[in-house]
Amino acid sequence: MTSLKEKIHLDLIECGTDEAGRGCLAGPVTAAAVILPQGFVCAGLTDSKTLSRKRRNQLREVIEKEALCYHVAHVHQAKIDEINILNASLLAMHLAIDGLKIRPEHIAVDGNRFHKYKDIPATTVIKGDGKYLHIAAASILAKTYRDEFMEQLDKEFPQYKWQKNQGYPTAQHRSAIREHGTTIYHRMSFKLLPEQLKLPL
Repeated sequence: MTSLKEKIHLDLIECGTDEAGRGCLAGPVTAAAVILPQGFVCAGLTDSKTLSRKRRNQLREVIEKEALCYHVAHVHQAKIDEINILNASLLAMHLAIDGLKIRPEHIAVDGNRFHKYKDIPATTVIKGDGKYLHIAAASILAKTYRDEFMEQLDKEFPQYKWQKNQGYPTAQHRSAIREHGTTIYHRMSFKLLPEQLKLPL
């Protein structure tokens, strides 16, 4: 596996940003923005989706200790339903960048879509969390913080097993929706059950 690159523009203060939870049926979409120090090295840091939960949490400790600054932001289900999941994901990234204590001179974004953030230039990178360290770091923080949030919601609604499925559309989650109905945390603009697509005859 080739090692991840440090930045897109080596001469600029650059943050990486990524989100987690776009495909979930419940809970927020969560984004993180991270500025790493020059020359940052961290073995095994890559796309959070390819890592175990234990490894993600280990890497999160390193990122939080070593990063020049970072911030994590949630956009909750009501806003997702209001503005759609793409816009909510981009809003979460903007809110994460808003929270940085250092103003970036360039933004590196995982994916292929981004809304202009103030007067700061940005570059979108498809699968950037597997190519650049600061985007990978953002993916780790977004994923681990969102998982923790869903674990808290699981205590309120344990029948949906959010501690296990994090709100994703697993068979177990959809079975619980059929049995118990929806909660205030479900995204009502989403296709919560496959049968929602069927037309009555």
